Amino acid sequence: MKRLALTIMVGAALAGARADETWRLDNLRAVAGHPLTVLGAPRADEAGAIPALRFDGAHDGIFVPAIPIAGAKAFTIEVRFSPAADAPAAQRFFHLQDAAGARALIEIRTSAKGWWLDTYLWTGRESAPGTTLIDPQRVHPAGPWYWVALRFDGRTMTSFVNGRQELQGEVKLAPFGDGQVSLGVRQNKVYWFKGAIAEVRFHDAALPAEKLQRIEGTATEPAR
Repeated sequence: MKRLALTIMVGAALAGARADETWRLDNLRAVAGHPLTVLGAPRADEAGAIPALRFDGAHDGIFVPAIPIAGAKAFTIEVRFSPAADAPAAQRFFHLQDAAGARALIEIRTSAKGWWLDTYLWTGRESAPGTTLIDPQRVHPAGPWYWVALRFDGRTMTSFVNGRQELQGEVKLAPFGDGQVSLGVRQNKVYWFKGAIAEVRFHDAALPAEKLQRIEGTATEPAR
């Protein structure tokens, strides 16, 4: 009986375990089995070295009706992207929001010198303000491919560029519920992204820096 009970408990734990999910953006029909709502005319670039969706910075975006990290107490979101050199000054290229209004955003700001990362977490309640991580001194060249990451360990959020930690801060955030993710634009259809997005990875754990994706040979030291 003890062995049977243990087997049932292990089986239940495995059945309830969440798996990591990867979205490869190489078409305009679906990602990881999720159907897409398409705004404008993003272009599926399958001929390049890295298959990706390209966005025009004015009209293009996609909405995915899923939040793979819903229910997770800790998580990591990674995005492989290439910002255009002539992009708008403010760009919200990843926006996750659940039905209660809680959200996670990965954004950039740009200037003639390049771009810098802007990440945000908010529980969706006015009584619990969110946390923004941004430093305009941490500028990276536009054009190359990068991996950026937003990590939350249950208490602290941390931002990364190519596996290198940039900023961190404390935030109160309950697990996300069901909702959707927009790529290429904020969900209220402002601050459009110009450039390419190749891949998004969701993990239901706070990954250590050495486990994060990175692109070798791309400058990660911010210009000062």
